[in-house]
Amino acid sequence: MMIEQEDLKRAEIFKTLSDVNRLSIIRTLYIANREMTCGEIGQQLDISKSTVSYHFKMLRAVGLTHTRRAAQSKYLSLNYQNFNKYLPGFLDSL
Repeated sequence: MMIEQEDLKRAEIFKTLSDVNRLSIIRTLYIANREMTCGEIGQQLDISKSTVSYHFKMLRAVGLTHTRRAAQSKYLSLNYQNFNKYLPGFLDSL
């Protein structure tokens, strides 16, 4: 049963990663090696803040990122533990 649950998790992750914008967000966070706001990522990728926020939500839902809220800003960082568990070596391929 545990293998089936992990396979379902992997399938969710792969569906989420099938979007080019989400891959770009992950690459941007990986290269920056720090948490970033919607605005920072949107500016770097030339994507609207609302679009980035939508993608933040999708990445967080499958456990690939952490989100920290501070006042009006949301900060996103990679969840390296889940990348290592479900997608070992993936980040190095970016």
